[in-house]
Amino acid sequence: MSASARRQVVIIGAGPVGVTAALLLARHGVHSLLLERHRGIYPLPRAVVADDEICRILQSVGIHEEFAAVSRPAPGLRLLDPKRRLITEFPRSPHGHHGFAQTNMFDQPELERLLRGALARRPECELWSGVEAVSVTQPTDPTAPIRVTFRRDGSDEEEHLWADAVLGCDGATSLTRQAIGAAWEDLHFEESWRVIDVRTSRPVHSWEGAEQICCATRPATYMRIGEDRYRWEFRLDADEQLDGADGRERLRELVAPWVDLPADGPQDDDFQVIRQAQYTFRARLADRWRRGRIFLLGDAAHLTPPFVGQGLCSGLRDAYNLTWKLARVLRQGAHESLLDTYESERKPHARHLIRVAVAVGWAMTGGQDRGAAVRRAVVGTACRIPGVTAAVGRDLSPALSAGPLVRRRSRLAGRQLAGTICPQPWVRHEGEQVRLDDVLGDSFTVLTAVPPTARMTAVATALGTPPIHIDDLDDDGTLATWLAGGRSDAVLLRPDRVVMDTVPAGTGDFTGTAAWAPLLHTSRPAPDTRAVPPPRSTTP
Repeated sequence: MSASARRQVVIIGAGPVGVTAALLLARHGVHSLLLERHRGIYPLPRAVVADDEICRILQSVGIHEEFAAVSRPAPGLRLLDPKRRLITEFPRSPHGHHGFAQTNMFDQPELERLLRGALARRPECELWSGVEAVSVTQPTDPTAPIRVTFRRDGSDEEEHLWADAVLGCDGATSLTRQAIGAAWEDLHFEESWRVIDVRTSRPVHSWEGAEQICCATRPATYMRIGEDRYRWEFRLDADEQLDGADGRERLRELVAPWVDLPADGPQDDDFQVIRQAQYTFRARLADRWRRGRIFLLGDAAHLTPPFVGQGLCSGLRDAYNLTWKLARVLRQGAHESLLDTYESERKPHARHLIRVAVAVGWAMTGGQDRGAAVRRAVVGTACRIPGVTAAVGRDLSPALSAGPLVRRRSRLAGRQLAGTICPQPWVRHEGEQVRLDDVLGDSFTVLTAVPPTARMTAVATALGTPPIHIDDLDDDGTLATWLAGGRSDAVLLRPDRVVMDTVPAGTGDFTGTAAWAPLLHTSRPAPDTRAVPPPRSTTP
C-alpha cells in the first residue's frame, strides 16, 4: 500500500459505521480509504438489533437481501415484573414504514462480513487492515488537506496521509474526537451490566421478541438472536463472577426462568457460552461533531444505553445523513456550510434517542430506591392507554427539526411532512416489482400526486432528476395516502429520503428554494422565473 497519494476521504475505523459510510460515499462517486487497526473482523457479537430504517440504509448499499438471510424479525419488546408478569408490550410490525420488519435481530460479525464483501466489490473503496491512526491534524484553512498520521502493525515508524475529509468512526475512545477538541457531555446514566451470549440446543421458554425484567435489585434483558442464539444481560455486582464451578451455578440460577439446566450447571455440549463481558452502559454526547472537514460518527459522537436497541442504528443514521452532503461538497461544489447541517440535524436526534433509552433504563431497571417501583407502576398504567405503545415506537425516529434542509410550514398547512422520511412501498417499475428506493436512486426526487407543474419540473431538473408522478409507480396506495394525509400535492425528497420541502395542496409550487438553493450551489431563482439553474459541477 502506498501512503503517498492524497485521498478524497479517509475513514478511521472499519466497523459497520465506517464501512457503511465508505459504501454510501462510493454510490455518490467519492473514493475513500479506511484505516482499521485490527487485521480481521472482530469475531464476537456486540450489536444485535436493527430497525426498519437501518434495513433501508443497508438496502442503499446493496446488502439488504443478504442481511435478511442472516437476521430474523422480532415481534417487539415486553416489559415484565420480577415474577415475569406482563407490565406492557411494545409490538413491532413485520411491515414497517421503510418496507422492512420494524425490529430485526442479528449477529454483528455476520453483518460486518456482508459489509466487507460489498466493500471489496467497490473500486472506489480501499481498506488497510492492521493500520492504526495515531493523529489527525487540521490545517488553519478548513478546506486544505488534513494530515492523518498512522503506524502499520508491528512497526514504530510513523507515516502520513492527506485527505480532503476525515470521518472518525473510531468508537468510544475516539482519537478523532480528541483531535477536534470535543468533550463528552454526561447525560447521567452509568451502570455496569454483564452481557452473556449463548448458543443452546435446549428449549428456551419465552416468546420470540425481547423481554425486559423490571426489578430494582436484579434487572435483566433477554433476546433471541437466531435459531439457537440467545443473549442475556444482567446487572451484577462487581464481585459476582460467572466463571468456575460457583460461577456456573450462579449462571444456572440467572437463566433458570428461561431455560432448564442440569443441577451441576450449564454444560458446553448443549449450552455454550460464546461470550460474556462486563459493560458499563453510559449516556454521553460529544459537545461538537465537526471541525472543518473532520467529522465524528457513531460511538465517537454518542453513547447510549442499549435499552431501546439504538446504539448501532444511530451510527448508521449518522453515515446516511453526512455522506450525501459531503459528496455534494467534494464533487459538485456545494457550499461548505452544507456540512454544518450534519451536526445540527443529527445531534438533537441522537440526544432524543439517548434520553429515551435513559428513561427506559431508569423507569424499568435503574435505581434501587422506592421511586423505582413507583416509576414502573406509572409506566405500566400509561402504556395501557390506547395508542401510547404505538407512539413510543414511532418516537424512536422523530422528524428532523426545521432548518436549511427542512422547510417546515405553518400547522395551518396540514400535518407536517417536512423532516419526516418518505415511506417505502413496493412499486412496479419497467414491468418489475421493486422497492421504491430502487427507482429513486441516490439523488434528490420530486414526488408528486398531481401532474407536475412547470415549477416542480424546474426544481427537479435543477437537482438532476425528472419529477416522478406516483401514478407511474403503481404502488398499493401508500404514497397517495401519505401525501394526502400531509395535505401535500408534492414533496422534495433528499438523497437520504427525508422530506426537504412540500407543495401544499392546491398551491402548485415549492416556496423554500431560497433557503436550500445556496447550500447546494444553485442560484436563488428570481420570483418571476419558471426555472432553477442546475448546480455547478466541479472536479475534486
